[in-house]
Amino acid sequence: MNELIAEFIGYLVGVKNYSDHTATGYEKDIRDFIGFCTDFNGARPLPADLANIDTICFRAYLANRQRRGLGHASTARALSSLRGFYRFLGKNCGIKNEAIGLISAPKIPRKLSKAIAPVDVENMHDAISEIDAREPWIAARDWALVVLLFGCGLRISEALGLKNKDIAGFPEVLRITGKGKKERLVPVLPAVWGAIEKYMRLRPFGNGMDDALFRSVRGLPMSARMAEKVIEALRHYLQLPDYVTPHALRHTFATALLADGADLRSLQELLGHSSLSTTQLYTRVNMAEITDIYANAHPRAND
Repeated sequence: MNELIAEFIGYLVGVKNYSDHTATGYEKDIRDFIGFCTDFNGARPLPADLANIDTICFRAYLANRQRRGLGHASTARALSSLRGFYRFLGKNCGIKNEAIGLISAPKIPRKLSKAIAPVDVENMHDAISEIDAREPWIAARDWALVVLLFGCGLRISEALGLKNKDIAGFPEVLRITGKGKKERLVPVLPAVWGAIEKYMRLRPFGNGMDDALFRSVRGLPMSARMAEKVIEALRHYLQLPDYVTPHALRHTFATALLADGADLRSLQELLGHSSLSTTQLYTRVNMAEITDIYANAHPRAND
């Protein structure tokens, strides 16, 4: 069984281009299910036994997760992992199971973070200057990161994954590698390059072409947690709501463009969403609020 799971994880990373983090989540879910089956049936299942697991066992597994206090989102992800595993088994190992197709995942309400209020975005620049007053290059870095997330709608992982060579010459269009190693082209506004250029001019290290663009105080590549702390510090300093996060900056970018008339397909390409249904969630946002954000805070408003 261990060899079969390892083969599946290798397939996810090598063929499907899943990240190591995502593949690890799949492996954890599958091993959790195998452990449950061992207890439920009194013996650890062999690979051939996977074809005979019935709906009773699958539903008992979902109920077991609920008793353990695991949420609907976690259980839905686990069921998705199992379905992917079974698809792999059917195509590559001749192990098919029709029962899993009869199991419904728990419904999860899809939520979006709120867009950031115009005045709060406007106040971030001065707040960063005051928070990082002793380290001008850190202030420049933090503002460059905020502007990049807000002005280009990048995920935090995409922004922090940029290297100096990726922005050489400050091109009008940036090539971004997103989830699943999918590439997309994102236009970059002069205001974004202006903030990044100032940061690069002030930073004391990390100027090699292969170096990460955003650096920590110690000169190491900036981590996602460090970036989250930047926004947390701004949130506390300005006494902003809890929904003000790095992702909220991406959300504000999307809602602003939607308010300006961007069609969903174009927005889907800019955000790197694999499914249009994900992009369609933005249509639920109050359009008057979006228009206000765009007019007062988005960099394109001044073009």
